[in-house]
Amino acid sequence: MKGAVLAALWACSAWAQTLPDLYHDEVHGDPPFLYETGWKPLLNGKDLSGWHAENAGAHDWFTTPAVTWRRVFEPAWLHAKAGAGDRIVNGKDGKTANLVTDDQFGSFQLYLEFLLAKGSNSGVFLHGLYEIQVFDSYGFTGPLTPGDSGGVYEQESGGGSAPMRNACRAPGEWQSLRIWFQAAQFEGGRMTARPRVLRVLLNETLVQDNVELPGPTLSSMKLAPGPKGPIMLQGDHGPVAYRNIYVRALRPIES
Repeated sequence: MKGAVLAALWACSAWAQTLPDLYHDEVHGDPPFLYETGWKPLLNGKDLSGWHAENAGAHDWFTTPAVTWRRVFEPAWLHAKAGAGDRIVNGKDGKTANLVTDDQFGSFQLYLEFLLAKGSNSGVFLHGLYEIQVFDSYGFTGPLTPGDSGGVYEQESGGGSAPMRNACRAPGEWQSLRIWFQAAQFEGGRMTARPRVLRVLLNETLVQDNVELPGPTLSSMKLAPGPKGPIMLQGDHGPVAYRNIYVRALRPIES
């Protein structure tokens, strides 16, 4: 038992070394896939190849070259025309099936950008199981909850992790998420380390730091935790658009 605990502690420290230093390595400006190697795009700029609806059902997601939002007349809606483009929208009504990658990933960094209508709610599910909340929290000044943007959403038993601060931008503005995710670790078919959200930056602001994930969050896919899993975008809680979705493998540093 003591050996297993020590192994888990070593694994955590090894993974932590893969994170950029918040002081010396802090950067702002262009997204990381433009100046770092190893990033893989999950959108091809033309269609939804590489993605499918949860449970292989029908869906209304579409690609588009542009997305707009109207503050005065229709703040709860987004406007876009279906066609070849590098953005995706969850249908005309903002209520459709969740969208899942065909590929599966182990431990990774994920970078993406999203745009919300007023009051909209979406989420990014790591391995299809652990949700990072995407929510219109703009302007809220009260205590934050796991349901606010950048939160680790709650499990069936409760819990979750509220964002450390409200970094949400206004509806109609593009926003960014950068996530460092450590997959569950297994040895001989037995889980030796739980998955962790190592870090989340919302709009380049730290909102999560080293959060252990005791179990799948609500509304997750019906999958058993494993060393690999897909990425899922929630599609049934109001209009949302995504663009610049990139993934990069994350590996611990050996001592």
